[in-house]
Amino acid sequence: MKYLPKILLLLFMLTTLNATNSEYYQVKEYLEKNKQEYKYNEFKRTVKENAQALEKKNKKIKVVLVYPANQISDYWRKSKISFEKRLKELNIDYELIEFFSKPAVEIKEQSKHLMKALKLNPDYLIFTLDANKHKKFIERIISKKKTKLILQNITTPIKAWGERQPFIYVGFDHYKGSKLLADYYIKQTNGKGNYAVLYGSKGYVSFMRGNKFIDYIRKNSELKVIHEYYTDVNKEKAKNATLDLLNRDSNIKFIYACTTDIAMGAIEALREKNLLGKIKVNGWGGGSSELEAIEKGELDITVMRMNDDNGVAMAEAIKFDISNQSYKVPTIYSGEFALVDKNIDKTELENLKNIAFRYTKDD
Repeated sequence: MKYLPKILLLLFMLTTLNATNSEYYQVKEYLEKNKQEYKYNEFKRTVKENAQALEKKNKKIKVVLVYPANQISDYWRKSKISFEKRLKELNIDYELIEFFSKPAVEIKEQSKHLMKALKLNPDYLIFTLDANKHKKFIERIISKKKTKLILQNITTPIKAWGERQPFIYVGFDHYKGSKLLADYYIKQTNGKGNYAVLYGSKGYVSFMRGNKFIDYIRKNSELKVIHEYYTDVNKEKAKNATLDLLNRDSNIKFIYACTTDIAMGAIEALREKNLLGKIKVNGWGGGSSELEAIEKGELDITVMRMNDDNGVAMAEAIKFDISNQSYKVPTIYSGEFALVDKNIDKTELENLKNIAFRYTKDD
């Protein structure tokens, strides 16, 4: 694990921040610009309600998933399950083809999966956007009239694509979740002290969750980031990064982890150094492994996605489309969060689990 000198990293971050801020629309900004607020709110209401099944069986559709699902986080797996369960409740006839890979480090593998997916000529392709290399493939897909693209785990439309956007962006606003965690840390530390950040890989998610977190903290407190590492969303690399930063300077209030796998690695390192509970660490997403760590008191805080809603949103968007009602589908669906700390009441946590995992609690 290479430690990036602080000055060089700061210059990189400032350059990336300016470039990326101008590249994407924020959720509210896009909805207002395109007058989609009403459509968006109506669609969110549909997602929350019980399924209204098609009265007549549709012509069978082909859906291809290309997911970075081989990781500790169960976000992708639960998304797939809730998506399929809702499709079945909606009485939609479909064929689902899956391609799974590791996040961050298997970009070439993902590219191969995308090429195979395009050759299958699916009606709907569900993918994500994290690395810059993904964009040229996505632009190619958007240009295909037959295949409709659902971009998952991103809720900020790309400005350069103008009016030729994907069918729908689906996920949970990374910046909104990161601000919730930032406000928590500012309150817990009285806005003073040092902290560390563990990113995934260089790309969209690390920027939205990590760089913008740092920017928000800088503008709203006196907290200073003194350690920053990229971990490729790898638990072992995150553990090693944490051990390295603790050896360099353990005078920090908290470690900000950008993903579940990173948080699990940081916890192992803190446990090894007998610093669990002394240095705070967060999760990101509130999946099963994070909530288990919360209940054990090993994880201090997480921002919990109402996970299954995004699988439901994809299914409902497809239902509207095959029912000739695609005008009811907004360009963005952004789900809700809850902030969960290790002192949460057990009953309250169970209630949140019932909402977040309404289709996948037992899976």
